[in-house]
Amino acid sequence: MRVIVTGGAGFIGSSFINYLLDHYELDVVCVDKMTYCANKDNIKHKVEFIEKDICDITADDLGSYDYLVNFAAESHVDNSISNGMPFIKSNIEGTFNLLEVARKNPNLIKFIQISTDEVYGDMFDYGVGVEADETFPLKASSYYSASKAAADLLVQACHRTFGLPYLITRTCNNFGEHQYPEKFLPKIYQSIKEGKEIPLYGDGSHVREWIHSEDNARYIALLMFSDIKNEVVNIGSGIKYSNNRIINIIYEKTGGKGVKIKSVPDRLGHDKKYSLNSDKLKDILVKIGQVTYTLHILEYFDKLYGRPDKIQN
Repeated sequence: MRVIVTGGAGFIGSSFINYLLDHYELDVVCVDKMTYCANKDNIKHKVEFIEKDICDITADDLGSYDYLVNFAAESHVDNSISNGMPFIKSNIEGTFNLLEVARKNPNLIKFIQISTDEVYGDMFDYGVGVEADETFPLKASSYYSASKAAADLLVQACHRTFGLPYLITRTCNNFGEHQYPEKFLPKIYQSIKEGKEIPLYGDGSHVREWIHSEDNARYIALLMFSDIKNEVVNIGSGIKYSNNRIINIIYEKTGGKGVKIKSVPDRLGHDKKYSLNSDKLKDILVKIGQVTYTLHILEYFDKLYGRPDKIQN
């Protein structure tokens, strides 16, 4: 069994490769163009490596394979606001190129597109308690989420036109080891460690749903090897906190040591709330005899902030 993983040197892609090779006997090929947020050292196993942009990947580069899992993407919303073009190129043109390559592979079992809960837009717009299931309309708020929504539609169009077997997963916010420092949780940790102020958008009331990258990797792997095909599956945890609450929890765990907040102007078009309905995932896991345990973000905070000396310079 041979698996192509694009964006495999990034945060979530490397977690997925590590999970696969910890639990399965496979040949894994990592494709990554090694941008600022990629690091080969994130991968703890020996894998074949192709350093190349997914926009330029050819069938000859990849050879024969059974699965292609596309993690490769520009993903930082702020960057998409300042310059959206790299997001259009990587997330749309790159996905299109991978589809053109994959659909000509007669041995392909499944093309797995890794998407995001952001394609559903701001749940705050729909009222209290609304969660997005897989039938929810796509309503992107940023060039990032719009490019991911477009990529999802390209995958489904390729299935409709050419019969490409696919799976799209839409996941909530990930946390865990090797996350790039620009993201919210590592930014908090680094700010405290360096005695700097934690930048907080607006009033800090924005709500996100959180899942550990290793749990996300496990669910993606289970879905990949399952009979589920030509469908969209949400991957959520049900664990939701406002940014304010996240910082308050960390403040409590550190006794306030080093926790200083700086309010910054809110992001343009900033979604107030993301919230997934993941009942479909739960039903699938029950059918294949798997449990839905997810590492709680508070357990992760215990690991990071449980001892005050953990944040000493």
